[in-house]
Amino acid sequence: MLSHDRVWAAIDALAERYSLSASGLAKRAGLDSTAFNKSKRLSSDGRPRWPSTESLAKIIEATGASLDEFTGLIEGRVSIHAASAGARRSVPLLGFARAGAGGFFDDAGFPAGQGWDLVELPAQSTESAYALQVQGDSMLPLYRDGDVLIVEPGATTRKGDRVVVKTIAGEVMAKVLDRQTTRSIALVSLNPDHPDRDIPMRDVEWVARIVWASQ
Repeated sequence: MLSHDRVWAAIDALAERYSLSASGLAKRAGLDSTAFNKSKRLSSDGRPRWPSTESLAKIIEATGASLDEFTGLIEGRVSIHAASAGARRSVPLLGFARAGAGGFFDDAGFPAGQGWDLVELPAQSTESAYALQVQGDSMLPLYRDGDVLIVEPGATTRKGDRVVVKTIAGEVMAKVLDRQTTRSIALVSLNPDHPDRDIPMRDVEWVARIVWASQ
């Protein structure tokens, strides 16, 4: 049976699992930074206040955690220590500027060549995943300079996904996928100061889905 304490403990455990505070997890999910504060867990008259299903869905999506992982934290089937130990591994890391240069990727967008650093991140990722470090302010307010994005080349993408796209000309960008056809890909900019893009697929080298981002 679900209990108020177990649900909130699972939220705290999920935040810890991804090296976030409760407020950091809320911000990552696009919620008010105080949404998960301990003071918000009880009403003024002492009655339990439950998180909404919408906020739970948002934190699962924002962290890339699975529903089974979250329910496992609630039910005690998954411990935060076991989850964290199993999740940490080293993945290749490259800055966006260097990613635009040749020699670091194969034709499908998988890591190749020399010059990659390694970074250990608390995120579930496949053997093909790698990390790109954000440089500059073009991805504000979602991603800041220095944030690390874990991307999955070859992963299925759909409208609304956050993706990294590399063009044949060497431009690397992180945007929101609006539409992709055999002819073109439409991308919505994360930063309103930067334009949306509609790029012919003949000019796209690869598309990779963002599955996790550091705080």
